[in-house]
Amino acid sequence: MTPVFLYMLTSVAVVSVLSLIGISLFSLGHKAFHQIVFGLVALAVGALFGDAFLHLLPEAYKDPAQATSSSLWVMGGILLFFVLENFLQWRHQHSDEHEEIHPVGYLNLVADMTHNFIDGMIIGASYLVSVKLGVATSLAVMLHEIPHEFSNFGILVRSGFTRRRALFLNFMTALAAVAGGVIAWQAGRGTDSLIHILIPFTAGGFIYIAGSDLVPQLHKDIKTVKALVQFLAILAGVGIMFLLKIME
Repeated sequence: MTPVFLYMLTSVAVVSVLSLIGISLFSLGHKAFHQIVFGLVALAVGALFGDAFLHLLPEAYKDPAQATSSSLWVMGGILLFFVLENFLQWRHQHSDEHEEIHPVGYLNLVADMTHNFIDGMIIGASYLVSVKLGVATSLAVMLHEIPHEFSNFGILVRSGFTRRRALFLNFMTALAAVAGGVIAWQAGRGTDSLIHILIPFTAGGFIYIAGSDLVPQLHKDIKTVKALVQFLAILAGVGIMFLLKIME
């Protein structure tokens, strides 16, 4: 086990631990907590759209020769999440269980796990080039993950999960970063083709979740003040992703 591998493993482990950031909201009372969650869902809309259109899609279309295949993978992501949500809705309606979990919660877990896996692979591949590049890439991913994990936590709680279960599930999906880092390290440059598929696929998933599930939730409450707060939170989500883009 080389020192560089340990650096890489530490980086992806830190990225995974950031998923527990939602614990900072546990001390809030019921009313205050759900008001924060209301804002986090709107923030998630901006963060997911911002991540898809400012980070993932530009990366997917970096190579003009891959433009058509990238477009197909984006649409494939949208269609797969559509089918998955229909299945979850059908299963929910025909289940004897009385657990009221909205399918968007499960969809978000799938998309977030894929996203974390990509992050881990990118970090692992960066350390194969140099420790300096690996550290820089890890810092960029960590900065990106803080608002993203707050948003994920808000989506899960809004979907019906308890605070503790939302935190646990968010952490479990974050462990995909560790798996991605180790696989990238073992496979070396052979991971590039898989990353080129997963990036547009995840972008399609994010676009579907934000546009199909989260935006309609925001439209359920159209009071002027709340609508303004929602709009500002969406702008904040996009703005954070834009600032991170500039810092890359």
